[in-house]
Amino acid sequence: MDDFKIVPFLKGVVKQGVSDVHLHVDEHPIVRKDGRILKIANLEKLTEENLDEALQTMLPTVLKNRADQVYDLDFAYEIKGVSRFRVNMSRQLGKLAIVMRTIPYAIPKFNELGLPVSVEQFATLNNGIVLVTGPTGSGKSTTIAALIDYINQNFQKHIITIEDPIEFIYTNKRCVISQRQIDVDTASFPDGVKYALRQDPDVILIGEIRDRETLSSALKAAETGHLVFATMHTNDAIQTVNRIINLYEPQDRDFVRKQLSETLRGTLAQKLLPRKEGSGRIPACEVLVVTPTVKDFILKDKLDEVYALVKKGSFNDMLTFNMSLYELCIRDFVAKEVAVSASDNKNEFNQMLRGAYHGANSQVVKMKEEFSGE
Repeated sequence: MDDFKIVPFLKGVVKQGVSDVHLHVDEHPIVRKDGRILKIANLEKLTEENLDEALQTMLPTVLKNRADQVYDLDFAYEIKGVSRFRVNMSRQLGKLAIVMRTIPYAIPKFNELGLPVSVEQFATLNNGIVLVTGPTGSGKSTTIAALIDYINQNFQKHIITIEDPIEFIYTNKRCVISQRQIDVDTASFPDGVKYALRQDPDVILIGEIRDRETLSSALKAAETGHLVFATMHTNDAIQTVNRIINLYEPQDRDFVRKQLSETLRGTLAQKLLPRKEGSGRIPACEVLVVTPTVKDFILKDKLDEVYALVKKGSFNDMLTFNMSLYELCIRDFVAKEVAVSASDNKNEFNQMLRGAYHGANSQVVKMKEEFSGE
């Protein structure tokens, strides 16, 4: 395709509300909108020259010499007045491939994202670590951005972000915000956290915990009186704790459990589901708040018992995925079949829909009463 130009193409997809763009040699451009993959068949298939030209247009000057020397590369690109993009360059079958995620300038608030009210409490903490988890494309970065922006508007603190690449750009409001990018401003996540501790931070954002070294750095920062936000690729808020512990050798796990019980303040896992009416998606969330009882369960390696407590409504700030899906259904935000498909425990969820799920002071019962008028 001789006339493919990346800038006008990206301007067009942003206007259409596209979240992701996939460019591959010998393929039509592909986009993701409202969670669905769509092939743009009215555009010709892309050539290697098209992708080379697009890459050279978007690459930051500091990375131009690296593109030919590596197999994978992450960086940010911006079209002023249009959008920012998180770009991944990779190779498949020896040919160049590019995937882009659109990052809007405006940072949405909690209620605009459809997040549970209880999530707001994480932004008011003074120390500890909060983990936002979920699969790729589940809205983790946007949720973290909403938390950081809330702090920026309501508190006077120094916030340091360590990202790969930098996604949302923050403007100082009541806070001072320092944003550092891997391979541009710091060598790695562990290095970024290590040196952040010497830069008078109150809040540290770690773009992603990928390995044990980064996790250890994050826990150390939380232990020393800082509030740490980070993302992880796990699907379950409660079992995220087990995933963390299993990153360590068996002889170290009791120590890590103790460390987690003292520093972990909460985990939020989310999945994005298509809305029933109109375009866009809405999150289904699982929220774990570390109360003294939960802390005790972490220490004793009895996390499965947390589910039973949450389902009984023992802690009103907590939410299981099925409770969140149930609420989305009864508020008519998502179709029943979509919610059932997204559930990790379909038998329980179907029982809830049939009204067979009852517990003392159950949140589900409260939801049903609130939204159905019972």
